Amino acid sequence: MTTAHAAGTWKLGDQVINRMGFGSMRLTSNPDRDVAIRVLRRAVELGVDHIDTAAFYVTPGGIIDSGSGPRRYATELIREALFPYDNVVVATKVGPGLTPTGDWETATTPAELRTQVEENLRRLGMDRLDLVNLRLTSRTAPVAPRFEALAALQQEGLIRHLGISNATLAQIDEAAAVAPLVCVQNSFAVDLRRDEAMPRILEERGIAFVPFFAIAGPGREDGPTANTHHAVREIAATHHVSEHQVRLAWTLHQGSNVLAIPGTGDEQHLLDNIAAGAIRLSGEDLAWLSGTEQG
Repeated sequence: MTTAHAAGTWKLGDQVINRMGFGSMRLTSNPDRDVAIRVLRRAVELGVDHIDTAAFYVTPGGIIDSGSGPRRYATELIREALFPYDNVVVATKVGPGLTPTGDWETATTPAELRTQVEENLRRLGMDRLDLVNLRLTSRTAPVAPRFEALAALQQEGLIRHLGISNATLAQIDEAAAVAPLVCVQNSFAVDLRRDEAMPRILEERGIAFVPFFAIAGPGREDGPTANTHHAVREIAATHHVSEHQVRLAWTLHQGSNVLAIPGTGDEQHLLDNIAAGAIRLSGEDLAWLSGTEQG
């Protein structure tokens, strides 16, 4: 059986991890808590040692709590399944958050960011967060004041490493001038390449690139669209794999620093995602796929 080791490794901060990781956003959409916990534990059994999450990943509905039932937090599922996190890096995010009434708010002040960091610590059962990404909601907003607040929390010992999410190169440079970055999380897929040069630029700087929407592509939060580019379909057929697996394989082929974080609440989908790390696309495959961008 293919394990996460097939995708190769990258040194994230001070720890070498497998490039095939796991995103926890969709965990909360599974109504069966036991299944979600089993999927997490199975992922780690198969070599996954990089888990991506956020305190605002809650049920029902994956991210936004509609008030129709008790909240289930991805961070709490992770704690129940994996604590004390032996040799597992848990990366979380701050910035957007949910109020007790389920409304969105964005942390901008040092006090608000501290509150979100402390919430992550509490729900994960940690004394120090492995990695905190500042999730931006605007690609033009200034970054330095918020990153300075997170750097202060890092100096305090509450955070080990820092990263940034949904950022332009200018925002990345602004953050890096405040404190070292170990990763950048941006939307990126075979047919969703807003910042096509980003993986290479970050690789040259020794920074990990962690794409989200690698499978969903232009469908983003709604998931993969039905109108898959014919190149993805035909390459999948040639390799006898699924279109989702081709998308993940393409993602991992974009640089040695690229870390995949596909998420699922289904064990078979987990196995399929991990197996994608062993797919080797040819130069011809990659050239054909280079023309698939839709958005």
